Amino acid sequence: MHGILITGAASGIGAASARLFHARGWRVGLLDMNAEALAGLAAELGGAWQRALDVTDAAAVRAAVADFVGAGDGRLRLLFNCAGILRFGRFEEIPAQDHARLLAINVQGLLNCCHAAFEHLKATPGAQVLNMGSASGLYGVPEMATYSASKFAVRGFTEALELEWRRHGIRVADLMPTFVRTPMVTSQGYEPPVLRRLGVRLKAEDIAAAAWRQAHSDKVHRPIGALFRAIYWSGQLSPPALNRWVMGWLSRD
Repeated sequence: MHGILITGAASGIGAASARLFHARGWRVGLLDMNAEALAGLAAELGGAWQRALDVTDAAAVRAAVADFVGAGDGRLRLLFNCAGILRFGRFEEIPAQDHARLLAINVQGLLNCCHAAFEHLKATPGAQVLNMGSASGLYGVPEMATYSASKFAVRGFTEALELEWRRHGIRVADLMPTFVRTPMVTSQGYEPPVLRRLGVRLKAEDIAAAAWRQAHSDKVHRPIGALFRAIYWSGQLSPPALNRWVMGWLSRD
């Protein structure tokens, strides 16, 4: 039985992915800071393996990955780095510690998980790392500056590690959706201009379905949503100045 370990699994995209992979016969491991929600989802999935932790705690992550793999068949087919946080607002109005926390979770947490999982992935035929990227990793989005920076980092890390880990037989990829209707987006009480114009067209289940497709694909980047796919592919051909103009237009007050 294939095994998938999902961070940020207690709600949103992580929970939707856990439900989908579990329904399709995979052994699911759940990691999240929200112990209560995590326990509820684990019970819903027939007692799925779960561990409450903070992905910025490298020692806790390493122990959890080893425990999940050890409790199964010793293999890890897919690591889904889904944990992340988002903060809308003007950069200077957000406390510095909030910027630091966002980067710690979205970037350092992802690095911790990949580092901890490497030996287990290497021992598993067809192993893959799937990172939660974003459309905001293609071009910086105003009033999401630090979040965009974190997703640029995810994109660059994904591209580099995909080349680096080929020799170990490990695929590395990311998902790049636009705004998704999850608590992370809908609970903030504020919509930056770009969100108002683009709207929230995707559901967590749409991203879970994309994760399932990516688990059986060799793609490196998977843009999600018809509008963003068009923007993504046009952005591969258009000059940077045009991309900058489009983002400025979408983000105008």
